[in-house]
Amino acid sequence: MSVLSQRDPEIAAIIADERVRQVESLEMIASENYASAAVLEATGSVFTNKYAEGYPGKRYYAGNQHSDRLETLAIERAKQLFGVEHANVQPSSGAEANMAAYFATVQPGDTIMGMELTQGGHLTHGSPVNFSGRLYNFVPYTVDREAEVIDMAEVRRLAREAKPKIIVAGATAYPRAIDFVAFGEIAHEVGAALMVDMSHIAGLVAGGMHLSPAPYADIITTTTHKTLRGPRGGMILSRLERAAAIDSAVFPGTQGGPHLHSIAGKAVCFGEALKPEFKDYARRIVENAAALAEGLIAGGLRLVSGGTDNHLILVDCNAKGISGLKAQNALQAANIVSNRNTIPYDQRSAYITSGLRLGTPALTSRGMGKDDMKRVAGWIARVLSDPDGEGVREAVRNEVVEFARAFPVPGISDAE
Repeated sequence: MSVLSQRDPEIAAIIADERVRQVESLEMIASENYASAAVLEATGSVFTNKYAEGYPGKRYYAGNQHSDRLETLAIERAKQLFGVEHANVQPSSGAEANMAAYFATVQPGDTIMGMELTQGGHLTHGSPVNFSGRLYNFVPYTVDREAEVIDMAEVRRLAREAKPKIIVAGATAYPRAIDFVAFGEIAHEVGAALMVDMSHIAGLVAGGMHLSPAPYADIITTTTHKTLRGPRGGMILSRLERAAAIDSAVFPGTQGGPHLHSIAGKAVCFGEALKPEFKDYARRIVENAAALAEGLIAGGLRLVSGGTDNHLILVDCNAKGISGLKAQNALQAANIVSNRNTIPYDQRSAYITSGLRLGTPALTSRGMGKDDMKRVAGWIARVLSDPDGEGVREAVRNEVVEFARAFPVPGISDAE
């Protein structure tokens, strides 16, 4: 019996239930993944106990000799992994990384360009309900109404007109490759800094399955828990000339003591991503997404932009006459976990939505392959064709549970 189950059986029971849910479900939320047992161990380590305001060699507390070793190693691994001159591994989330990046570069009221949230962008890329939209003058760019891909000619036109100080490239629900070369050219032309939020594709960049923004971006922000398979947290990468401004924007600008236990997990995850097998993992994520897309199309579903270049797919649920919320709930009842999402030019609210976002990182982490994706696509099509059919959901759920149990969950199965 674990210490937790003895001291707090109520919490232990909740954690045990979540463990079963993860084992018996198909996790298809594109922003979720499974951290390895090594990452989980490091994240749950004694570094939880230590306060370390400041940076290696310049702490405000004593007893940080091992904290300095830890953070320095995480920084060096991050720089090696992404080929950058500077890395700040302290941000506690992607949102905090973006906040610090803005604070290091512009002043409140300045103009920034970012992708419209309802068309695939992120809250911190200028949403009016977020600090970004409240503090800065954001000019949103969108996707072409017909092709449903970013229109770079329109981005250039808007940039020339708005004269932004930052152009943000990156998305949270965009299934196509992002042209960092073109974004860099436009930013240079109008005198803006190019900031790339690669939170969703960081693992694909590390694995060579998406163009790296490093040669073109002035600042790169990312989370560490999506395709990168690390702990929940954030990071900022940059050119050396921006290092001092970024570091001071993180601490003391936007946060206090860093979460050293999370930095420990980040260091482990960077080390894992530097291994040759990670490239194979990234390749399989993209191959699985393509196979899933083919299966969904064969099942009568329409995909935004017609398919995918990366790890995620955006399904237009209007083709089945249902909302994204209804699709999400029907699939959850069948142990297929996804999230509703707006689609370009959506006519429904951001709570209801017309879309469904699906991703393959977590399923790929469990060892599933292209043939398995075709089977998963078949289940999804069955459920969405009869979202009110309790019998259909139950039948699919039973099949899914049996199927899922055959694929060990990293960090859970190998830690037992």
